[in-house]
Amino acid sequence: MSKKTRKKSSKSASGRSPSKTGSAKAKAAKRGAAKKPRMPVAKSKKSAAKIAKSRSSKPAAKPVRKVTILNEGDSAPAFSLPRDGGQLVSLANYAGRKLVIFFYPRADTPGCTLEAVAFSRLGDAFDSAQTAVLGVSADPVTAQESFRDKHELTVPLVSDEKLGMLKAYGVWGEKSMYGKTFMGIVRTTVLVDGSGKIARIWRNVRVDGHADAVLEAARAA
Repeated sequence: MSKKTRKKSSKSASGRSPSKTGSAKAKAAKRGAAKKPRMPVAKSKKSAAKIAKSRSSKPAAKPVRKVTILNEGDSAPAFSLPRDGGQLVSLANYAGRKLVIFFYPRADTPGCTLEAVAFSRLGDAFDSAQTAVLGVSADPVTAQESFRDKHELTVPLVSDEKLGMLKAYGVWGEKSMYGKTFMGIVRTTVLVDGSGKIARIWRNVRVDGHADAVLEAARAA
């Protein structure tokens, strides 16, 4: 091989060698950088506190409903409401006289019908005991009138659609049926004496024989 040929060959070899070596090193460096684990980003104290608070926080409690609780011996809350026929009736109308108020959930339902019929049946006996009787529910006056006419009721039926009297007497509360809870009238009867004080309270009333038991209490009051 001539000297010129050897020089050319060595030059070309030396020229290629650095290029390949540099390229290999660059690729290796890239692979190393790719394999290098990323450092986790530190969370601020504020965000960490928020996460901890959200994990430890409990579901908000349901608001507590305030319910009036009447006791025997308390003054009967005053009221003035429409009754069947359209007239207004108030507690003042019965001053000096005993008064029975039976609160029923809904007009023309089976239990409420039996109760209203029983009090109507004993109307004369309550009159003899100097005791008036009122039935109260949240039904409108028109529904009360239909209820009265259908079952020939003689006791006045009062309409409290705005629930003022029902809440004042503590009979509007939480009820449950078939696993569901809802707000409604808890069947209750109150006996008010001649001085306007509550003489007796019957809560969660069972209809059978109830009107007769109330009549006996009215006679003894």
